[in-house]
Amino acid sequence: MALTQPEARISLAAARHAPTLLLVAATVLGVLVGWGCNRLLSTPQAANVSAGLSIITDIFLRLIKMIVAPLVFATLTSAVSRMGGAAEIGRVGLRTLAWFLAASCVSLALGMAMAHWLQPGAALHALPDFAQGATTGANDPSNGGVSLTDFVAHLVPRSIAEAMANNEILQVVLFSLLFGTAAASLKERVVTLVEWIEQLAAVMFRVTDYIMKLAPLAIFAALASSICLHGVGIVGTYGRFVAGFYLGLAVLWVILFGALSLIIGSRSLRLLAGIRQTVLLAFATSSSEAAYPRLLEQLVAFGIPRRIASFVLPLGYSFNLDGAMMYCTFAILFIAQAYGVELGAGQLFALFGLLLLSTKGLAGVPRAAIAVIAVTLPHFHLPDAGVALVLAVDHILDMGRSATNIVGNSIAAAAVSSWEKRLDVPPADEST
Repeated sequence: MALTQPEARISLAAARHAPTLLLVAATVLGVLVGWGCNRLLSTPQAANVSAGLSIITDIFLRLIKMIVAPLVFATLTSAVSRMGGAAEIGRVGLRTLAWFLAASCVSLALGMAMAHWLQPGAALHALPDFAQGATTGANDPSNGGVSLTDFVAHLVPRSIAEAMANNEILQVVLFSLLFGTAAASLKERVVTLVEWIEQLAAVMFRVTDYIMKLAPLAIFAALASSICLHGVGIVGTYGRFVAGFYLGLAVLWVILFGALSLIIGSRSLRLLAGIRQTVLLAFATSSSEAAYPRLLEQLVAFGIPRRIASFVLPLGYSFNLDGAMMYCTFAILFIAQAYGVELGAGQLFALFGLLLLSTKGLAGVPRAAIAVIAVTLPHFHLPDAGVALVLAVDHILDMGRSATNIVGNSIAAAAVSSWEKRLDVPPADEST
């Protein structure tokens, strides 16, 4: 029997919201199961359950990482090759980097301002003896640091095959930009090659659809595993630190969406609604990479031309880590406050400049923010062991960082698209 028009609308709305509801249900169930296991099981039993659940999340993240490098290459190369030439590539690139620089400055400054206002570390009063006792080899800056020399060395790939095999996204981005620019300069001579690359992108998007069907299961496993092992009580121990950081993220979201509203108006709220599933996925899995494939599709559905979204997003994953940058300043000042060290204006300015550079290109480094903090502390005569003070809740905070990185890059793509006067242009007219 045919559905009436109201029934058809209700059915369509239910189908549209079903994926979000499934992700929310997986989140709630993961928290409840993790809490129950933590309360009812002994420590060794909880560790075994957590390890078993983490296998599911690891499989999902490995599947995502498997497709990110070829997807970035295919989408970015085809996007650049379809642009009008070096002039358009340069214009879009400059506008993208200008937004990234402005967003980076806002993120770092906001982290400092929130830490000074809330004083999250003042109540901790960490003693040097405690900190030294908590020191582990993992907190040694030499183990996690990334110097300027390392960054430059990792910018240029020795082999594109090696870069893809190691998921060195920044190297893949550089190769794709050069490859796409060369293809754009050859125009009609490489039409067939460009079409093959676009077909590769289409195949990778279909593979993404298959993998994303596992997202609710991965979210459930990730949350249940973490809470089963650590419990929810750890949030209370660092309540002021965690709450202050998430308040700062909320303020950052308001600032970023406020700036976007000045550019595209009320459609900025529609953008947030369009990417809500991807933001939730990044939050639950603590992985920006896990959200990349689906995010690209959602931005195109919002009205951002694929060639601009495919250009901005890969660069953003290396140069526009808004959540991570805010966390670095917030956490470093938290550590300084915990040790009773007050940084002067000159030191704060130096900290700002150092983090502005050291947070670039770290998207492929696990727990990149922790690595940056570890190498920054000695510059301001803060104990290396201060990293131990934030490690306890780093996973909880990494969830917020990952979600914010996704939001920041989505806003950047929308802003650049609007500046290019290509927002909401029908796909058939994108090449004009």
